[in-house]
Amino acid sequence: MNTIYDRIQQFNQGRDPKLLQLKFHIMQSDVFAFFRGTCHLFYEDWPTDTTLNKAPPVWISGDLHLENFGSYKADNRLVYFDINDFDEAVLAPCTWDLARFLTSVLVAARSLNINEVDAIALCHCFLDHYIGTLLKGQARTVERETAVGLVKDLLISLKLRSRQAFLDERTQQVKGKHKLRIDQKRTQTVSQAERGKIRQFMSDWATQQPNPKFFKLLDVAHRIAGTGSLGIERYVLLVEGNGSPNQNYLLDLKAETQSSLQRYLQLPQPQWVSEAQRVVAIQSRVQGTPPALLAAVEIDSQAYVLRELQPIQDRVNLSQCHGKLRRLEKVMKTMGAIVAWSQLRSGGRQGSAIADELIEFAQVGQWRQALLEYAQAYSVQVETDYRAFCAVPELGD
Repeated sequence: MNTIYDRIQQFNQGRDPKLLQLKFHIMQSDVFAFFRGTCHLFYEDWPTDTTLNKAPPVWISGDLHLENFGSYKADNRLVYFDINDFDEAVLAPCTWDLARFLTSVLVAARSLNINEVDAIALCHCFLDHYIGTLLKGQARTVERETAVGLVKDLLISLKLRSRQAFLDERTQQVKGKHKLRIDQKRTQTVSQAERGKIRQFMSDWATQQPNPKFFKLLDVAHRIAGTGSLGIERYVLLVEGNGSPNQNYLLDLKAETQSSLQRYLQLPQPQWVSEAQRVVAIQSRVQGTPPALLAAVEIDSQAYVLRELQPIQDRVNLSQCHGKLRRLEKVMKTMGAIVAWSQLRSGGRQGSAIADELIEFAQVGQWRQALLEYAQAYSVQVETDYRAFCAVPELGD
């Protein structure tokens, strides 16, 4: 029988060895980091015979957890707070996302100074607002004027962030022009072959855009970001934007691979042109308004998602709650509503449930206890797997 380490190693085959080592190091830091880096284990272990699989089909993130919500500037240039990770997104029973999110709350409880009773109360708070929002049957969005608590604090604080400060942090000026900072923590140098590949792609792709000069490539580096996707090919691009040096833009270019949920799906999926097109299509359906410059592209037969790297991208810092339940409850209410809105908004598309089906699901309610019991049991499994992973001699200290 394969050990936890064997299962994790097998899933991560083919990734950059140094970044994979970094991923494993991050996963050792605490059990929540381990949970974030092992989405595949969650679905490998998901039971095939549970009644939770009979829930209405919806477009899910696939990796819904506390840290996969965040702020972003949409293509209408307004700032929103929403689900922000769609690498694993597929059509699946709505309970799959709910179970992973509730498990994340229970797993993260210790690092947030929350006891088990309060963590379960937060799960109920999330479900209360998820169900209540579904019953209303209307999709909304979270922006500065409608946000509450820590989410409102975050969106207000973003007003103070400038593109100039963001560029200064990520770049340095050489002879009046910006170049990317290479710090080995967020960025690494690319080879000449990689630079040439990206430069040729951007040159060709720009000609198809309304403003080709905007996408003139000035510099490129490997980007180090995230946990679950570490080791997958990813770049940060510095482009001309609206003019050098102060109106340059940064773009994120990330290779997309098959969703780790794919082999466990029982529902038929659309025939996507590429994995990047899957991600972009589902994100565009789920979010109220998609992020700026979001696009599915292809380079040498590899699919990538291209998007703007923004100064206002951020997550709520839940550690600021210091274990205070009321502050965390406000965040749970917001996240519960967002998940319901995303399912309502994307309903009726290529097999996903319509609003009436989701409202009926919310009215029934028997699934709620089964879902919470599974999340509680699996959070214990995550702890066990984490200890087994940390005990592997190959990982070192």
